[in-house]
Amino acid sequence: MNTNPLNKGILSENFVGIGTVTREMVQKRAAELALINGRTSTDVSQSDWDQAKRELTGEPEMDPKEAILESAPESERWDPLPGTPGHQVAESSSEDDDDEGRSLGERLVDEGLKEADHDQMLQAARDAEKQD
Repeated sequence: MNTNPLNKGILSENFVGIGTVTREMVQKRAAELALINGRTSTDVSQSDWDQAKRELTGEPEMDPKEAILESAPESERWDPLPGTPGHQVAESSSEDDDDEGRSLGERLVDEGLKEADHDQMLQAARDAEKQD
């Protein structure tokens, strides 16, 4: 099923809709990631910037080579019993399911968990910075 690419990416932050992702939002998120990784918020690396952009815009987290491998049909990636014909299983089509078979609810829960994890790591990094 094709989903609207505008709906991909983060939907809200602390239960407030974020709207269009701006350069400032990516910069702020990259500074948070630098802090989480033990650097100052002014010492933002290119990887922090890239990760922040991926998180906010919903770009895939895997590198392009891995994405190509994942896009190959499973039958071409691994054959558990060579020579067995196997059979095609009927797909259940749900309008809300994504390419990985996750429902909208699952995707929202995953997004919430990632955001909560990010908030906890950021708070721990800030607390550690205050103690130093």
